[in-house]
Amino acid sequence: MGTLPIAMGLGAGSEARKPLGLAVVGGLLVSQLLTLYITPVIYLYLERARTWNERRRGRSAAVTAGA
Repeated sequence: MGTLPIAMGLGAGSEARKPLGLAVVGGLLVSQLLTLYITPVIYLYLERARTWNERRRGRSAAVTAGA
């Protein structure tokens, strides 16, 4: 919240600081998006891949044990 006045361009000399404020606020928003939404999705996909792999290995072990 402290960088919002810089990003909005409030105050004297704000023309020079506005790009920096926009970069900081944009970076914080993107990092929040990645942390809160993308990372849990990646963990879910990895968990599904692990369980799929375990089932596949269990099936192939049962086939070789029965032969």
